[in-house]
Amino acid sequence: MLRQHHPIYNWSFGLLCLSSLLFSASFNMLIPELPAYLSAMGGAEYKGLIIALFTVTAGISRPFSGKLTDTIGRVPVMAVGSIVCFVCGFLYPVLTTVSGFLFLRLLHGFSTGFKPTATAAYVADIIPVSRWGEAIGIHGLCFSTGMAIGPAIGSAITAYYSINVLFYCSSLFALMSIVILMNMKETVKIKHKFSFSLLKISPNEIIEGRVLPAALVTFLSYMGYGVLLTLVPDWADHLGIANKGLFFMTFTISSLLIRFVAGKVSDQYGRVKVIIVALFILGVAFILIGYATSVGMLLVASVVYGIATGVLSPATNAWTADLSHPDRRGKAMATMYIALEAGIGLGALFAGWIYQDVISNIPLNFYLSAGVTFIALFYVLVKRKKLMKKDTQ
Repeated sequence: MLRQHHPIYNWSFGLLCLSSLLFSASFNMLIPELPAYLSAMGGAEYKGLIIALFTVTAGISRPFSGKLTDTIGRVPVMAVGSIVCFVCGFLYPVLTTVSGFLFLRLLHGFSTGFKPTATAAYVADIIPVSRWGEAIGIHGLCFSTGMAIGPAIGSAITAYYSINVLFYCSSLFALMSIVILMNMKETVKIKHKFSFSLLKISPNEIIEGRVLPAALVTFLSYMGYGVLLTLVPDWADHLGIANKGLFFMTFTISSLLIRFVAGKVSDQYGRVKVIIVALFILGVAFILIGYATSVGMLLVASVVYGIATGVLSPATNAWTADLSHPDRRGKAMATMYIALEAGIGLGALFAGWIYQDVISNIPLNFYLSAGVTFIALFYVLVKRKKLMKKDTQ
């Protein structure tokens, strides 16, 4: 790791942030348009699988990406994630059946199974420990910028051109991310050449036990995000929002703004205290989304949701880095992301099962999401003293 006085804002960190912005925009620009696209192919009943299948392969690939991140290096693993996005963008217009589409959602999931794992480890490598929260907050700001501009750009491209053009634009953004990665310096000092033997995963290589508290909070808090990704496009359309990406853009902008200070706050006051506040706000946000009866109310709810995630995400990511061992940082980050993907996937599955294309069922999904979030809050409050002790170690 670099010395403690090394500045946070350096060339490597800047390239990493730009690459992540483009990568995030690449796959997020598709999300608002995929439910209608699947329905047009006759697969309306499979809407819950749009996100669920994506997260299945993302979760399955995490142990492999974690191990490879610690062995062959951070940069190659990041590149694999972007390459998958690049390839999938060209395949969506080719595989135009429901089964073909669902297969691609499985394949596309490998992208987020690889790149974020290696990216999180790379950030921890090049940034001093005392500023992890701040750095993760700034990086998350860039990733969230991709989340904000992606859906808005995607909906606009589809409206003015076609969804096939959208898929090709998704590939273009991924390609730009790959080009940037080619100019980044590897941080793993002792690297191994790739061999298929590295893909053999033993049970003790899947989960890093040291970071389980952070992983549990991540799992519970991201179930609601799976619900949101699955149902907000239809909910926004029902309430009269023409551009389905507007909700995502609004909550991401509020998330961006709060991230300027959120990471520093967790560095100063501790991860656990910040996480408690963020979980409470997140639970309230889900209630507001479910209760919304107008465009204005939904957009206000999206702002509250953005504030909650903008505070929670840097704190849980930095907490994971705090709890991890330097030699197993890739594995630790993979564990946290396994929990994240499992939460999103299960949330999306349950949302699709409860929804059944009946609009009146949508609020119940968000109220249940609030309940799950408050369970996470209860866990942190009950274990507060023990978790805060780990937080300061």
